[in-house]
Amino acid sequence: MWMALFFELKPGHEDAVEELFKNSGRPEHDVRDEDGNVVGKLLRTIVFVGKEKAVRVIEVEGDIMAVSRHMSRQQEVIELEAALEEHLAQPRDMVTPEGAMQFFANAGMRCVLDRSA
Repeated sequence: MWMALFFELKPGHEDAVEELFKNSGRPEHDVRDEDGNVVGKLLRTIVFVGKEKAVRVIEVEGDIMAVSRHMSRQQEVIELEAALEEHLAQPRDMVTPEGAMQFFANAGMRCVLDRSA
């Protein structure tokens, strides 16, 4: 499954956001539930940055809400999201699992077309 997350940026913050993503750490790719069972996998992340916007595209196996909970517990993601906050036009909560799930619900875009040659 593919999903994109849209970030509205403050004017002039594009270069800083680009650097944050380029230098961010890699979270654990196995998605685990509260009991430690593997329930999904992060397969790929792609980030695009443009004028006053950024889009993070992720490919995952498993339930997207389980992925959002998993991501909210990853130290690399916590650090990146905290650093991004000052550059975003709209504040959000990525510290709690509930906040992360709400962000995914609000900023998430589902894939409606995936073509290849």
